[in-house]
Amino acid sequence: MTPDQPESTPPVAPSPPHGLRLWIAGARPRTLPAAVAPVAAGTGAAALAGEFWWWKAVLALGVSLALQIGVNYANDYSDGVRGTDDGRVGPLRLVGSGLVPAGRVKTAALGFLGLGAVFGLVLAATTTWWLLAVGAAALVAAWTYTGGPSPYGYRALGEVSVFVFFGLVAVVGTTFVQVEQITAASVLAGVAVGAMACAILVANNLRDIATDTVSGKRTLAVLLGDARSRWLYVLLTVVAAAVVVALAVTETPWALLGMAGLPPAANASRMVLRGATGPALIAVLQATGIAELALAVGLGLGLALG
Repeated sequence: MTPDQPESTPPVAPSPPHGLRLWIAGARPRTLPAAVAPVAAGTGAAALAGEFWWWKAVLALGVSLALQIGVNYANDYSDGVRGTDDGRVGPLRLVGSGLVPAGRVKTAALGFLGLGAVFGLVLAATTTWWLLAVGAAALVAAWTYTGGPSPYGYRALGEVSVFVFFGLVAVVGTTFVQVEQITAASVLAGVAVGAMACAILVANNLRDIATDTVSGKRTLAVLLGDARSRWLYVLLTVVAAAVVVALAVTETPWALLGMAGLPPAANASRMVLRGATGPALIAVLQATGIAELALAVGLGLGLALG
């Protein structure tokens, strides 16, 4: 090297966020469309049935958002203390990165789950008290997904829980607190939203097959393997689109507005089938979240117009 040539320096890695930005990153804001989507679809189904209570819809949204953030912090805590998040690709892990003590993350998780319980208590008090049993089941499912002595997320049952609680229960529940009945439209909408929510989890677990296998986390993707997990992802998006068509046939043609989620879902499916791995699957997760939100908002608007 000649004297007039400056010595090259290695690139400096970006520093992690601090303070509030650190906690926002740990809450995984890109997963929040999965909390908004069922409320949008469920409120549209309520409007189709002739009822719309805006303040109950807002409370249902509060429940959904609080539980989603609480689940994210709970997973961060439980996976972090088990060592499952060591070396994992994807969003920042508070405990796994060592940036936040595990106890503080656990407190945050319980705080948000408790906030969701308060919103749910108000809805139960103004609708029917048996909703408390549904809320209690949702809270138990939220914590035991990766927490407790035998987390079901480590036994390939995560997709089942997501479909039930972030699909059927969230959509049908949003409709029920407004019209006080279970409608066919809300059940079908719950299937569509639940399928897309499952697709998000499948893409997430597809990305983590290697690290989950090493850590002993037996997700559905680990059991199915890479190739079959990719086809499961595509199947879930097809199911969601098919249910939108079914709603258009059985309820109102306006339900086809839910097809707004088809372009991002199709783009994500192409990436999955072309073998996207590791960081490339983060783009799939983003596209799937957008697809779920677009489908649910379009479907909710279409049902309301119907």
